[in-house]
Amino acid sequence: ILHKKSPYHYRAWMELANDLPNLIESRKLRDLVHKVRMSKELRLAHLALGFITMGYVWQEGQHAPAKILPRALAVPYWVVSRRLGLPAVLTYADSVLSNWKLRDPSKNMDLVISLPGGGSCRGFFLVSLLVEMAASSGIKVGIVSCSSQLVMLIVTACAAILRKLTVCGLYYFRWRDNPMLPEGLVYEGVSNEPVLLSGGSAAQSTAIQCFDALLGIQHDNESGAFLTRMRDYMPPAHRQLIETLSDCPSLRDFILSCANPDLKQAFNDCVLALEDLRTYHVSAVTKYIVVPANRAQETGHSDRGAGDKLDATGTGGSSLLVFLKSVRDTTRKVLI
Repeated sequence: ILHKKSPYHYRAWMELANDLPNLIESRKLRDLVHKVRMSKELRLAHLALGFITMGYVWQEGQHAPAKILPRALAVPYWVVSRRLGLPAVLTYADSVLSNWKLRDPSKNMDLVISLPGGGSCRGFFLVSLLVEMAASSGIKVGIVSCSSQLVMLIVTACAAILRKLTVCGLYYFRWRDNPMLPEGLVYEGVSNEPVLLSGGSAAQSTAIQCFDALLGIQHDNESGAFLTRMRDYMPPAHRQLIETLSDCPSLRDFILSCANPDLKQAFNDCVLALEDLRTYHVSAVTKYIVVPANRAQETGHSDRGAGDKLDATGTGGSSLLVFLKSVRDTTRKVLI
């Protein structure tokens, strides 16, 4: 039924449909169709389908995951993902960047969509958002004139990470490098062969990878390859921003050529602040993920099987502590 009270996500279509006689007779319909932008609606669809997919696959815990995603989910999820330039899996851009709303006029935030885990789950996603809010502002800050501000923004991100209470641990967010789904997930109606996709990971944070590009931090071997692969899980515009910054002339080389002690100090302060952020990340992951996972494995009381493998790999499929320590140690190497 076409009427003006149709749901928000249909509004752009309904406005055209309700005025079709006039738009066709005036020859304006085609121009207006070309101007329709559905990006917000598509991002919302990707968010909702991603969370529903995670719930469907992991409803019974890690020992009985679904191996086939039914057509009713798989086909629309795949089509929406193609339109957005994203993979058909729940990404960091979905669960963090697109998954918040204002709960009340005082601007307290809440999740749009959640998973079992109560306050811990809510905190897990919202604290990641706070990190993004603090860190993304730093991208706009000029390192030469406002370096102290950039340092404070990075330190703010450190403090936000320390407020993370515990992992929202019932669900695994990937079907690549996952011993519970070693062959991947079949998307019914899309592919007869299983698809291997990494899940949402902090390594998909555009803001943090932008800091690396700006400061000239180049991660080697497996860590560097993993971070580069995680860009495939970012929105295309975010991916392009990192690549643009990476292609710019080296800030570090410029500062070295200037032989200016103030510039050198400003640069080093930023590098050390980013190193501190990554050190805090190692501490938080050890305390709230690795230790509880090991304890659950030792006692045999892991909740529905979740947590058995979290000490070994992160949600994106990386070797968790090895990866985090590697990127932290590489950060320090660019000090002048």
